[in-house]
Order: sequence, then structure tokens, then C-alpha cells
Amino acid sequence: MPDQPNALASRTLGEFLDQLAAKTPTPGGGAVASAVGALAAALGGMVLAYSVGKKSLAEHEARLTDAAARLERARAVMLELAAEDEAAYGLVNELSRLPEGDGRRAGLPEATLTAARVPLSCVAACVSVLALLDELPGITNRHLRSDLAIAAILGAAAARSAAWNVEVNLPGIADAGVRGAIAVECEGLLARAAELAGRVEGACRG
Repeated sequence: MPDQPNALASRTLGEFLDQLAAKTPTPGGGAVASAVGALAAALGGMVLAYSVGKKSLAEHEARLTDAAARLERARAVMLELAAEDEAAYGLVNELSRLPEGDGRRAGLPEATLTAARVPLSCVAACVSVLALLDELPGITNRHLRSDLAIAAILGAAAARSAAWNVEVNLPGIADAGVRGAIAVECEGLLARAAELAGRVEGACRG
């Protein structure tokens, strides 16, 4: 498990890839989903960096500055979720390996619920990033439209990736009502993510 809230941010890319490729339960797909979401937010931030201060976009300056700050916050949230996902799955993995008679296994249902809710938060965060990116075509530097489109593609991919970690943990949630509510929420968020990403790509082509 990570030893600090933003452990992913403190690693080099090479270190993260080495740890990811290793035969260890964490980091895994959840951390990757959050990292890709952070990349989407960062790439959107680059588009804004090349748009803020441009005379031709002066009328949008306030919106652009606000969007840049929001994407920076989103990037930080994604890194926090990566750490939370590592911790959540690490605990599930630890508890599930205990003998059936071990009293500590009593914490497995709650740990599994957390392991589903953390990636669900990642899906929701990706949708927020995509909704922000959807505001940018037409008011940002046209020369970076491919970067904006790629940011949207990454945001949608991160949402779909995180949704897999929601889905894989659902069977371990005993309460059918909670399980169903999480599944429905996740499905709705994924549909919204796909819609927004498609809209951004379309606008960037136009």
C-alpha cells in the first residue's frame, strides 16, 4: 500500500511502470485508471495554457482561467483516488487471503464496498473532467484541437477502466439494494462519459 496520500505523484513514470508490471496486487488497474484520468486533466490543462493570454481569445479569458484551475484540482483528485484505490484493493486482497476462521475477515464486506466505491468516484471524476473539456472547443487555441480530443479520449478510457473495478467488486457486496444502486450509477456515468467524449471529438473535427 502507498505510504502517503499522493504516493503516485511522488514516483517517476519508470518507477510506476516497474511497480505496475511486478507480481504484486498493487498498483493495478485502479491506479492505472486514475493515472489516465490525471493525464486527461493535465492534457486539457496544456490546451488551456496555450489559450490563456491569447489576444484572439481575450473575451474568454475568465472562463479559460477558471477551467485551468478546475482541471488542476481534478488532476490532484485523480492522484488521490489512485492512492485510495491501491489502499482499498490492498486491504481486500489481504483480508481475502486470511483463513475462514480468522476474525479479521469480518471486515471484508466493508472493504469490498470501499473497493467498489473508490473506482466509482473515479468514474464520476472522469465525467466531471469530460464535462469541463466539453466547454473548451471554440474558446481555446485551435492549433491544439488534437490534444483536446486526445484528452477527451483518455477521460472516457479512464472512466471505462475504473468501471471494470466497480463491476469486479459488485459480487462481494451482500446488500442487493446497494449493489444495484452502484451498478445503475456506474452505468449512467459511463453513458454520460461516452456522450461527452464523442461530443468533444466531434467539435474538434468540426
